[in-house]
Amino acid sequence: MRCFTMNDYIMEGGSVYAENEVFTPGFIRITNGKIAEAGPMSQRPQYESVEVITVSDELLILPGAIDIHIHGAAGADVMDASLDSLHKMAAYLPSEGTTTFLATTMTQQREVIEKALSCIASYEQTPGTAEIAGIHLEGPFISKKHPGAQPRDAILKPDVSLFKSWHTLSGEKIRLVTLAPEEQNGLELVSFLADLHITASAGHTDSTFEQLDEAAKSGLTHITHLYNGMRSMHHREPGTVGGALLHDQLYTEMIVDGIHIHPRMVLLAFNQKTAERTVLITDSMRAKGLPDGEYELGGQAVSVTNGKAILRDGTLAGSTLSMQKAIQNMREFTGCTVQDIIKMTAENPAKQAHLYDRKGSITVGKDADIVIYDKELRVQKTICRGMIAFQKETK
Repeated sequence: MRCFTMNDYIMEGGSVYAENEVFTPGFIRITNGKIAEAGPMSQRPQYESVEVITVSDELLILPGAIDIHIHGAAGADVMDASLDSLHKMAAYLPSEGTTTFLATTMTQQREVIEKALSCIASYEQTPGTAEIAGIHLEGPFISKKHPGAQPRDAILKPDVSLFKSWHTLSGEKIRLVTLAPEEQNGLELVSFLADLHITASAGHTDSTFEQLDEAAKSGLTHITHLYNGMRSMHHREPGTVGGALLHDQLYTEMIVDGIHIHPRMVLLAFNQKTAERTVLITDSMRAKGLPDGEYELGGQAVSVTNGKAILRDGTLAGSTLSMQKAIQNMREFTGCTVQDIIKMTAENPAKQAHLYDRKGSITVGKDADIVIYDKELRVQKTICRGMIAFQKETK
C-alpha cells in the first residue's frame, strides 16, 4: 500500500457530504492535514501549483468512520500491550473506512489492564494510518450476570480510586468507560466520569429500567452494544434494553453483523432511537481481516467459522465485522440514508468520544479524515489527517 504525502491539494468531483449540505459535484481543499475549504465545484477558486485529485461524479465523499469500540484486527489486539499491535491495527483500519478509533480494553487481571493502558499512553501516531484518539475501558467494572466473553474471575466492583490511577497511567486518554451502574459504587463512578467529561456507558449490566434511569440522572449517556450483554426486555419489565430504547439522552451502540442482533431488531432499535442516537461499532477482535481458524481473546480460545467468533462454550466472542460491512448491513436492514450513516459512524461517535471539535464531519478547520465510497458503499480511498492511507486496487 502506498502512502501519499501531499501537504496542499484539492479533491474535486463526486458528492461531498459536508456538515450541513451536499455538494454535487463538490471540492475539498486539504492543507497540512486539515480541511481548508469545501464547497460546490461551481464556486471552486482557481489555484496555482496545487495538486488535484479528480473523483468520479458517481462517488460519495464522506467523513471518515470513528470506531469507538474495537479490540483488535489483522492479528493484533489492544490487550497484547504491544506498540506493534497498535500500529498494525492503525495501518489496517483505513481499508474499511475507519480513520479514527478508541483502543478498547477488556476485563482482565489488573496488571494486564495496566500494561495495556501504559502501552497506549506511550503510543505515537504514524502519519497515514488511523488515529488512536483515546481509550474505551470496557470492564472490569461490570456485572457477573452478563460477562459475555469477559473473564468472570477478573470482574471488579466499580472503584473510583482505581479508575483514577488507571486514568493517570493512561496519560488521561480514557474517553469512554463501559460499566454496570447497578453495582455497588456504580453511580458514584458514573458521576465522577461525567464530571471529567468522560462518557459513562452501561454495558455487561443487569440494570433494571429504574436503575438505568437513576444512572442516566447521574450522567450516563451511552449504551454499549445494545441487546448484547445486558438484561433483556420483557413486557412486564423493560430491563436495560427497554431503558436504552426509551431514554432519549442515551446513545446506543449496535454490532450490525447479522449475528449479534437479528436484522428486524436492528430496525426496531433504529426506528426508536433514529440515526440521532445510534452509533455503529465493530467490537472486532484480532481475527478481523484474517481467515477462519483458532484465535485468542483475553487468554480464552476463540474459534472463528464463517466469520462468527465464539468461545468454547458457544458464547459470542466479539466480531470479525468491518466498518464497511456494518454500514452496508445497516442500509440493507433499515433503509437508512447516507446522511444517517454519517451520523452513526462519524458525528455521533465523535461527540461521544469528545472529538467533535476536530473530527466527525467535513468542516473547515477539522482533520481531513475522509472516505470515498462507491454507490454500493465500498471503500475506494481513505484519507487520514490529509494523507491517503488506503486506495482500492484497480483490476
